[in-house]
Amino acid sequence: MIQSMTGFGKYVIQLPNKKITVELKSLNSKSIDLNARMPSSYREKELELRKIIANSLQRGKVDFSLYVELTGDETTSQVNEVAVKQYMAQLKSIATGDDLKLLEMALRFPDAMKTAKEDIDETEYEAIKQALQGALVEINEFRSEEGGVLEHDFLARIASLQHLLDTVIEIDPERQGTIRERLEKAVQDLKADVDANRFEQELIYYLEKYDITEEKVRLANHLDFFSKTMKSDDSNGKKLGFISQEIGREINTIGSKANYAPMQQLVVQMKDELEKIKEQMLNVL
Repeated sequence: MIQSMTGFGKYVIQLPNKKITVELKSLNSKSIDLNARMPSSYREKELELRKIIANSLQRGKVDFSLYVELTGDETTSQVNEVAVKQYMAQLKSIATGDDLKLLEMALRFPDAMKTAKEDIDETEYEAIKQALQGALVEINEFRSEEGGVLEHDFLARIASLQHLLDTVIEIDPERQGTIRERLEKAVQDLKADVDANRFEQELIYYLEKYDITEEKVRLANHLDFFSKTMKSDDSNGKKLGFISQEIGREINTIGSKANYAPMQQLVVQMKDELEKIKEQMLNVL
């Protein structure tokens, strides 16, 4: 089943004194491109969390955000008294003002607050991983729903291509007859004696050059293969992309050999349908 690379997932876990929120957003990309945003105190776990995400999402430009909000009385930030007093002393030497005003200014400077480095609590980290798994479930469900929309569109366009191919097959005998008549008329216009056997041999040679039997068979096979590949269980975006290229190659060859306006018009419609498939293909996992 087709899965899109576009998705969003969010999961929240409430601990006794903290609220943990994980958000995942993804767009299309040729490979996994992960951007992680999290509090600095959790950076030591970043590689492990990245691996969990990559194993689940496989491809896409992914934004991973971890928010940890204190909901109790606990805090790890304290005023850096030494730094603040030094800032106030320096401010007094260059400006006048009461201590309260100077304190307000000093607290805005770097290092005015210090945060104690704490080891990550295992219970808290398990909750983070649980929230991540919950967000992954949501984003994969989102991707599957988007994939269903893409699959419906692909099936409609493949059916349209098949219908156009059937029309090409239907008018091909008429095309070959028209090409034959055109060549015979060109010889007659020369008003020259032509060896009948030699002319027939040359005629067969030119008709073989314009023959599209193999292209019709291969194109039908590629369309069928595309439909079957969409139903495979594994990630199939790249494979479908390769099949699309083969479909385009056969359509182009039919167009170059057509030499017949009604068939060339059908080829233009086929190219238009294929181009729309390729545009959507960029978003398939």
